[in-house]
Amino acid sequence: MVTQNLHFEGSYEEARNIFGRNDENVAIIEDAFMTSVTLGDGIVVVEGENAGGVEHAVNVLSSVIEASKAGEHITRQLVAYYCDMESLGKTRTAGQILTDAVCLNAKGAPIRPKTAGQKEYIDAISENTVTFGIGPAGTGKTFLAVCKAVAELRKNRVSRIVLTRPAVEAGEKLGFLPGDLQDKVDPYLRPLYDALFEIMGPESFQKKLEKGIIEIAPLAYMRGRTLDNAFIILDEAQNTTREQLKMFLTRIGNGSVAVVNGDDTQIDLPRDVLSGLKTAPAVLGDIEGIAFVRFTERDVVRHELVKKIIKAYEKFEKGIGKHDS
Repeated sequence: MVTQNLHFEGSYEEARNIFGRNDENVAIIEDAFMTSVTLGDGIVVVEGENAGGVEHAVNVLSSVIEASKAGEHITRQLVAYYCDMESLGKTRTAGQILTDAVCLNAKGAPIRPKTAGQKEYIDAISENTVTFGIGPAGTGKTFLAVCKAVAELRKNRVSRIVLTRPAVEAGEKLGFLPGDLQDKVDPYLRPLYDALFEIMGPESFQKKLEKGIIEIAPLAYMRGRTLDNAFIILDEAQNTTREQLKMFLTRIGNGSVAVVNGDDTQIDLPRDVLSGLKTAPAVLGDIEGIAFVRFTERDVVRHELVKKIIKAYEKFEKGIGKHDS
């Protein structure tokens, strides 16, 4: 039997956060690396038959403890992510991922990247004029981009935030929806409203919207404009054509930053129309100042079932591809 000890001098609340309800968090570590994890008097004891398994479990526990000390609420999903990365030999400590908060939400709580992919994404936005975030739903692409935009606005690095999405129909015709044009496009922009409400609070958001400091509009409204000193976010970019994406990117003015997000497996365009997001890496990949960050199912931070759903669809679609070929 191989044993390693980790010193732990945290409070009861910290221990409960780390171990989880009925020890459900450490049970994930135990199952992943065939170990036993127990909390003693000021120490966490890790035991197992295999030295490598014990070492892996200790590495994950160290990251979990570090995340807890940084104020992170430890979930089963976060622990499973650390175990997954450890198994792949891509361990990153919580200190590397849970860096300084991107911004504070309306209640004053810090918002931080939770995965290595999210950390890479935030770093890319900080270092480039244009950043593409490409990957499945639930990876935090839109939410983190809005967080970064609000942070830059609060620091007076930009004078306004412009958020846009293509109003592409996904099974429901715009003409059948009630109201004027704004009423018709609002459902497409709702995720952007939701993110801003959570980060800024509804009152602050509404004031900045009325003053024109925040603008939320369909992509078609961007044509013919030049956007200076703005943080510009294009969401659902998989539903843009090449011409629309080119139009959007050429709106960028002096002092502006742009983020383009999308999931290139969820395209709602007609089958004979090529997605601008699909072709963007080939067209723009060699240009300095433009970064591409690809998210995977490992970066999913919604309900853990979402990750399984994404994997199931990927497996199914690969099977269809093999059958068709």
